[in-house]
Amino acid sequence: MLVPPRAVVRRDGGLYALERTLRRRGFARVAGADEAGRGACAGPLVVAAAVLPATARGEVPGLADSKLLTPAARDRVYDEVIKRAEAYSVVIVPAAEVDARGLHRSNVDAMRRALEQLTVRPDYMLTDGFGVAGLGLPGLAVWKGDRVAACIAAASVLAKVTRDRIMTTLHDTYPCYDFAQHKGYVTAAHAEALAVHGPCPEHRMSYANVAAAAVVPRSRAEALVPVAVSHNGHVEDEV
Repeated sequence: MLVPPRAVVRRDGGLYALERTLRRRGFARVAGADEAGRGACAGPLVVAAAVLPATARGEVPGLADSKLLTPAARDRVYDEVIKRAEAYSVVIVPAAEVDARGLHRSNVDAMRRALEQLTVRPDYMLTDGFGVAGLGLPGLAVWKGDRVAACIAAASVLAKVTRDRIMTTLHDTYPCYDFAQHKGYVTAAHAEALAVHGPCPEHRMSYANVAAAAVVPRSRAEALVPVAVSHNGHVEDEV
């Protein structure tokens, strides 16, 4: 059996070079998958998958790793990916599921689900950081894939924008944590809010900083005790 020569991808080939190389090897549809929220201690883990067309339509204006884009640029690229992608999907994993199943398992399982939910079956899959088994597809786990492969970058934008919008909505329900600002990641302001208010249902209790904040200090416990004013004007503990 003849074995085709090994494919070589130039480092300076740009964001689309890896997919072009795979297509020359006979893999017409290349899917990319990536996540957002892995490092956050509150809010969901969001995973997306995308297949970009092999034509010029698949070249998304402004596409890059979502972390390198401004919020406004991410929104523009998100709209372009939605408009141009041959197929895409988004999977949302609630904080409680991350706690119950573990972060890594939740991440890999969600990547599998996102790839399975694509409306077209890819010929090859590229995933950011971690390999995904069980799909019957050839694939490659790419270190910092959102800076190397266009389909992974597209997935990263879908996941990031979706998650940011969820966290902004959660801010309306839990304004004391300021989720709209830090999106559930660990910051000084978020740590201070956790210390004052303790965790809410959207926090990941399996994370050490959240678990520590769940231990109610005496000062916070006393502040939470309901009080009543007696007939003589003195404030008394309610019993």
